[in-house]
Amino acid sequence: MTEIHDMTVLEQAAAIRSGELSPVEITDHYLGRIDRLNAQTGAFYTVTADLAREQAAAAERAAREARRSGGGTPPLLGVPIPIKDLNMVAGVRMTLGSTVFADNVPTEDDYVVAELRKAGIVITGKTATPEFGLPCYTETRIGPPARTPWDPSRSAGGSSGGAAAAVAAGLAPAAQGSDGGGSIRIPSSVCGLFGIKPSRGRISGGPLMPDLSGLSTDGPIARTVADAALLLDVMTCNYPGDMYTLPPLPEGETFLAHACREPGRLRIGRSVRPVVPGAVVHEDCAAAYEQASKLLAELGHEVEDVDLPFGEDAVPMFEVLWYSMATLAPVDPAREDDLLPLTRYLRRRGFEVKAAELIFAEAYLQASVRTALARLRAYDAFLTPTLALPPVPVGWFDEVEPAENFERQKRFTPFTALFNISGQPAVTLPLHWNADGLPIGVMLAGRIGEEATLIELSAQLEAARPWRDRHPPAW
Repeated sequence: MTEIHDMTVLEQAAAIRSGELSPVEITDHYLGRIDRLNAQTGAFYTVTADLAREQAAAAERAAREARRSGGGTPPLLGVPIPIKDLNMVAGVRMTLGSTVFADNVPTEDDYVVAELRKAGIVITGKTATPEFGLPCYTETRIGPPARTPWDPSRSAGGSSGGAAAAVAAGLAPAAQGSDGGGSIRIPSSVCGLFGIKPSRGRISGGPLMPDLSGLSTDGPIARTVADAALLLDVMTCNYPGDMYTLPPLPEGETFLAHACREPGRLRIGRSVRPVVPGAVVHEDCAAAYEQASKLLAELGHEVEDVDLPFGEDAVPMFEVLWYSMATLAPVDPAREDDLLPLTRYLRRRGFEVKAAELIFAEAYLQASVRTALARLRAYDAFLTPTLALPPVPVGWFDEVEPAENFERQKRFTPFTALFNISGQPAVTLPLHWNADGLPIGVMLAGRIGEEATLIELSAQLEAARPWRDRHPPAW
């Protein structure tokens, strides 16, 4: 008999519409699993059981009325989807992964959360994130470390580490995440999931998250391409004041529909050369990359080696932006010492950045992006490893001083931030597991605004090498 947590988002939504399952039954199932397993996974900082049950009961009434009247329902009615703890949910605490904000309770929803609410989701809680979302691992003083269920001694990545751990451990069917330098793709890779970083301007970051640099965006983490595509449909939004916007899909088109279409023969560039000095691609990550390349060729695509369109010169410019972004959290100077050592280091570096240096870094990266996009125009997609290393042990980054910690993070993730800089959509696919049974992702980036092509290609790869039924051994 299929367990509820083995069902996809689409299957759960269909079962709710038909009356086969009730939102209350589904919600209680997930809340029970969260209660039993959260301490081991570190997936949730805050569990909103009362809110979830209230929303589930309302969804059950709405589904029952729709069946009686023959009317329609929102696409995610009654489906539990947790929210990352960098995003506002009205009336629910938002810690930003920091003890400094342990009692912070916003009074309104983020725009993307409002869109998810309109789609009918049940909010089961707030998922773990590192302090201010800055590192690529999720280990804070708010809760236990977020761990990949494939080996709980290893990190679930970050900054959407809790979201990915929740989905991989069956504590949620899918999750909302966000990505400023790889924060959807990193944890999706180490947790054996599919994640989408959308194009710059696809999803509003408002009302609080500034989009001055355009690095960050929300996006979905899911077990299947179709589930992620549906969430992307729901999360897509632009609001007045957004600096970056994209036109919607043509009338009647959806990303979910593209998950059911063949991509045709595509031209795909590939590179395994990291631009971060000192980064070395592990043999497991190289093997995943080569196997993905072979599979793409077997499916009829043209795959060719191409140099990455960015050089090492982009790295220090990105660092200037990252240091500066670390200063955005409004921390009381009297509480600065309550921050984690890495956060204090990044903020100190950020406060040292002069206005002229920040403007130069932005201008330099924009010029680099123009050159890069012109070189990539000939390719429908671009393949790289997602990460340079397999999942690393919990504590591996924090065992060294903050400056070396940051260097380790760069060498661990030398590919992901490139597509935050360029604004291109990028996905990570769980096509490979190493000899230790750990998931090793590969990344595909596409042209700006062409998530549909990536979704078609990803669905084709998923059909050729299905991963849905692979589960962590202990969960």
